[in-house]
Amino acid sequence: MAEPEERPSINPSATLNRTALADRLGVRNGLSDRQFTAVSAVLGLALAAGVAFAAGPWDSGQRKAEQDWAAARTRTGGAHHEPAAPAKPAPAPSAPAVLAVLGTGAETSAPDAAVAPEGAAAGLRAVLDPLLKDPALGTRRGAVVIDTATGKRLYGVGADAPMTPASTVKIATTVAALSALGPAYRIPTTVRASADLRTVTLVGGGDPTLDRAALRSLAAGTARALKDDGIRSVRLRYDASGYSGPALHPIGPNENIAPVSALMVDEGRLDDSSSGPAPRSGDPARDAADTFGELLDEAGITTGDGAAPGRAAAKSRPVAQHLSAPLSALVERALTNSDNDIAEALARRTAIAAGEPADFRGGRRAVTAQLKKLGLPLTGVNIADGSGLNRQDKVTAALLAGLLARAADQEHPELRPVLTGLPVAGFSGTLSGRYTTKSGGTGLIRAKTGTLTGVNSLSGTVVDPHGRLLAFAFLASGTTAPSEAQSALDALATALAVGRR
Repeated sequence: MAEPEERPSINPSATLNRTALADRLGVRNGLSDRQFTAVSAVLGLALAAGVAFAAGPWDSGQRKAEQDWAAARTRTGGAHHEPAAPAKPAPAPSAPAVLAVLGTGAETSAPDAAVAPEGAAAGLRAVLDPLLKDPALGTRRGAVVIDTATGKRLYGVGADAPMTPASTVKIATTVAALSALGPAYRIPTTVRASADLRTVTLVGGGDPTLDRAALRSLAAGTARALKDDGIRSVRLRYDASGYSGPALHPIGPNENIAPVSALMVDEGRLDDSSSGPAPRSGDPARDAADTFGELLDEAGITTGDGAAPGRAAAKSRPVAQHLSAPLSALVERALTNSDNDIAEALARRTAIAAGEPADFRGGRRAVTAQLKKLGLPLTGVNIADGSGLNRQDKVTAALLAGLLARAADQEHPELRPVLTGLPVAGFSGTLSGRYTTKSGGTGLIRAKTGTLTGVNSLSGTVVDPHGRLLAFAFLASGTTAPSEAQSALDALATALAVGRR
C-alpha cells in the first residue's frame, strides 16, 4: 500500500466564501447565476478550502488508489438546487480576468485559436493529442471534452470505447440517485414498537453515515415514548431487510468497503476513522443493533438478552426516526471522499425508487435506466456496482463527460451537487495530494479520480481561458506506474485550464 504524500498547507486567513471571492476579483457583477456558479464553484471553493475531505477506492487491498490526507470538512452542503434563469447564458466573459488574477496566465495562448467550435476543436487537438500519447497512459485511452454552454463536443479520442472507469463511475451513480430521488431526499432510520410496546425494532433504511450520536437520539426518543406508557423493559429486534442479495462486494472482504447493509453505523468502521481504509465489521447490522441496545439501557429501557434479527410486526408503529443528511450532501461526500459505502447505498436507494431489488443487479438496472432517461450514450456501458471497485464496470469517456455536462445544464438544477462535490485540484479530497507542485491547474480543476491496478481515470470540469466551462473525461488502462499515469492525466486537465502544455 503506497504511503500518502504530504498534504499541502493552506493559510486559513486566506479563505474566502464564494461570493466574497467573486466580488473581490470583480467577476460577480454582470454574471448570471449559472455563470457565477461556473466561475466561483471552480475558483472560489478552491481558494476557500481551509478544510477538506479525503479518501478513495482501492483494488482488493493491493494498493492505495486515492490519497488519504485531506481532513473531514465540517460543512457538506453548498449545492445550488434552485432552477437557473430561463435565458441560456453565454460563456462567462470575466473568467479570463479571474485566471489572470490567480496567476494562471490567461493571456497565454489558449488551446483553441478561436471560440468557434471548429477553431476550438483544432486547437484542442494540437494541445491534447501529444499529451494523450504519453506512454504513462498505458495501452488504451479515451478522452472527451465538451463545452457545457453549448453541449458541443470539442475533442474526442476513443470517445465511445467502453473502458473500466474505476471510481469515476461514482459520477454515474450520483447522477442517477439525484435524478431518481432529488437533492432534498433523506434516508430514514426508524424505531418501530409493537402494539403492546413490548418489542421494539430498529429498522435500517440504508444510511451508511448513521453514527453513534444519531443512535443515541433514537434511543432517547424511543425511551420517552415507552416510559410515557410505563414500559421499562423490551425485546430488541433489528431489521436490515431493506437490502437484498449478497452483502459482500464482488471484491470480497476488504478494508475499503463494508458488507453492504441497510443498517450500519459509521460505515461499519471499527476504528475512529471517517474515510479511507479501516477494519470493517463482518456484521454491520448486528453491531448497530448492539450499540442501540446499549444506548437504550443507558436511557432506562432494558433489553434483556440483547438484539436479535427480525422484522417489525405488521401493526407496529414508529416511535423514533432519524433522517440522514440531504442527498445533495451525501453525493458531495461520496464524490469528494470517493466514499465507496455511500456510493453503494445510493445505487440501492435508486433501485428501491425504481421498484427494483435493492442489490447489485437491481442497482445496475436502476442506474442505467436513469441515465437512459437523460439521453446519454449507453452503448457498451455496464454499471456493475455503485462504487467502481468492480472491474466489470464499463463506461465511455463520452458518457462521463456527458454526465457532467448534464449536471451543468440549467435544465437540470437537481444535478448540481455532482459539480460541487468534485474534488478541487491541490486542495480537497482525492485531489489534495495532486497538483501540489508548480501547476497552472491548482485550484482551477475539479475532478473525480479513479484508480485500480492498471487503471487510471480523471473526469471533471474546468473553466478555460475563454471563460467556457468545459466538462472532460480522460480514461487510461494498461497503466503500469500509477504516479506517472496520474501526472499524465493531470497534465491533460491542466492544458484545458491554462491553454498550453
